[in-house]
Amino acid sequence: MRVARLRSFVCAARELEVAPSVVTKRVTHLEKTLGTRLFVRSTRGLALTSAGDRYLPRLAQLVAAYDEIFAEPEAELRQVEGNLRILSPPTITSLFLGTMINNFQLQHRDVDLSIVLMDRPVNPLEEGYDVAFGAWPTSYPGVLDVPLCPYELVACCAPAYLSGRDRPKHPTELVDHQCLTTMLFKTNWGFKGNQGPINVEVHSRMQSSDMRMVRDAALKGLGITLLPYFLVDEDLMSGTLEQVLGEYPVTPFLLKAMVPRMKMSRPAVRSLVKFLEASMLEATPALTSARSEIPL
Repeated sequence: MRVARLRSFVCAARELEVAPSVVTKRVTHLEKTLGTRLFVRSTRGLALTSAGDRYLPRLAQLVAAYDEIFAEPEAELRQVEGNLRILSPPTITSLFLGTMINNFQLQHRDVDLSIVLMDRPVNPLEEGYDVAFGAWPTSYPGVLDVPLCPYELVACCAPAYLSGRDRPKHPTELVDHQCLTTMLFKTNWGFKGNQGPINVEVHSRMQSSDMRMVRDAALKGLGITLLPYFLVDEDLMSGTLEQVLGEYPVTPFLLKAMVPRMKMSRPAVRSLVKFLEASMLEATPALTSARSEIPL
């Protein structure tokens, strides 16, 4: 599992604090036991074989179950301490989630944090994270999805973009427009219609993992975009951005914490999740009330 995540025997050995030869021998022994190769080795590095891809999630579940069983007896005796490895989206973290995490660390001086900012779907069990935050709809075996708050979206653009163009009246008309996309939603946009869900494949003029860059492009009149209300509510209130397709709400998402089941037995992980649940509960009404004042 460690070699698969790091794509290196040497890096895995460094993390495990053993000699690289030990890791190589253990992987070779596992391959012989399973009767198949798990890695393709080359001068450019390591890659999982198709068999390795199949076995990895199943082995991760077995290891998680093992760790969970033996962690339970001592969990109540341990303090809130240790290092937490966290994955979090850049925009959400810089706007509000980062402050909440910092507030948690102020209350727990013995907790060290290693935070990776990245906006892509990740299985935290396979990639060694204690907690991964995101709004991706994907769920993974052996991983708990802890809902934190609604992640509501709005289709919007600058008034300058619509100047001289026909305003879209139905989501399918977006195919004739320039669109600005994020790594979260990419080019497949979902809306709710009277007859059911509507999915549209849009043309992306620009895509970025940082939603603030997409927002800036929208403000400059470069196209129509889907962005969370918490990022553009002030722009919508001031009129520098305006909502389009208001009769077709964007399919909502949910901001969640994804925690490997066996990690939840760690007091530091459990305390962080509970702290963020309470913090989000306080923040959500403010976001909702602000949105209700946005002119349509």
